[in-house]
Amino acid sequence: MAAVSETTRVPGARQALLAGFLGWTLDAFDFFVLTFLVGTLAAQFRVSKAEVIGTIAVTLAMRPVGALIFGLLADRYGRRLPLIANILFYSVIEAACGFAPSFAVFFVLRALYGIGMGGEWGVGASLAMEAAPRRHRGVLSGLLQSGYSVGYFLAALAAAFVLPHWGWRAMFWVGGAPALLALYVRARVPESEAWQRSRAPSFWAILRDVGADSKRFLYLVVMMTLLMFLSHGTQDLYPDFLRSAHHLGNGAVTGIAMLYNVGAILGAVAFGLASEHIGRRRGMIAAMLLALVVIPLWVFSAAAFWLAAGAFLLQAGVQGAWGIIPAHLNEVSPPSTRGLLPGLAYQLGILIAAPTNTWEYALRGRFGYAGAMALFETAVILVGVTVIALGPERKGRDFMAGVAARAPGS
Repeated sequence: MAAVSETTRVPGARQALLAGFLGWTLDAFDFFVLTFLVGTLAAQFRVSKAEVIGTIAVTLAMRPVGALIFGLLADRYGRRLPLIANILFYSVIEAACGFAPSFAVFFVLRALYGIGMGGEWGVGASLAMEAAPRRHRGVLSGLLQSGYSVGYFLAALAAAFVLPHWGWRAMFWVGGAPALLALYVRARVPESEAWQRSRAPSFWAILRDVGADSKRFLYLVVMMTLLMFLSHGTQDLYPDFLRSAHHLGNGAVTGIAMLYNVGAILGAVAFGLASEHIGRRRGMIAAMLLALVVIPLWVFSAAAFWLAAGAFLLQAGVQGAWGIIPAHLNEVSPPSTRGLLPGLAYQLGILIAAPTNTWEYALRGRFGYAGAMALFETAVILVGVTVIALGPERKGRDFMAGVAARAPGS
């Protein structure tokens, strides 16, 4: 069968993008809900805050498992059914967290949730990017990735309005709502035509293709690790930094968090669009350089207004680089492993970068809180820019050109 060019409009492109965006938004919401409940859960289960924070670590550790399982399923059996199964899985587990009778049960549920969270991004991104028209792939990539920041923003809203009125259990029950998204995917989102034309004949064939391109895979893991250092190193400790180093109250900290997530959303879309004109690597480098130049404003400002402005601009740069990732990873991945390889590289990056906050916080004793954050992220950006500049790029790759159709089961 002759290859079909992507210059024509891909049926279901909007539905696929919406499914991917909402899936990642709601997945991120479910993850960040816990970050607002550390003290509450410690009191509820009569454990230390460190033990509750440990459930965040186990969630992160299980994400590569989910990426492997659901990625393999997506390359073997299509994007739609694994995405539906993934959404149902993490929605049920998240809602179940609200019924946890003990900390031991809660810990196990958060480990299982990590499998679901790890599987969603790779499958959703491949489905959305394979359906996106090539000329709009960059900006749609930014929209898709901005779901992470939208989910964080919604979790902050839930902490402000749901938690005080209905308690911590309701926060997790709200997180079960994404199950309804599975119905939308089932009814409205078509299967990826690019997958139908590059379907691997077996799980072994998929793993063999990953192994055949192992150098590129390892490069992508290194790149994603650096981007995780950048993202988590500028977000996770920043609220505590504002409270500890600048003595801001909870209201001011929450307001600044919401503001810099708006900056993150705008940056993801803007740099995703820019990458269509200047290339994926140059777009990511430009975004990271923006983050670099505003680091002094971000941590060394004396007034809350300028700290907020610095955080807004810095996250526009950080998530601007991230906004290009869905398109970039899918473009440089082989057709037969596009469901597995991007998601697995993404989740292995977060696993390797898991000690980010520990390292950054430890540097605080030597350089001060502001100095530690500034030095750590400056080094990450300089190394990251170098790694990205030396890496591959396939901007505008036609996901269907030159791919012969395979009969099911061949």
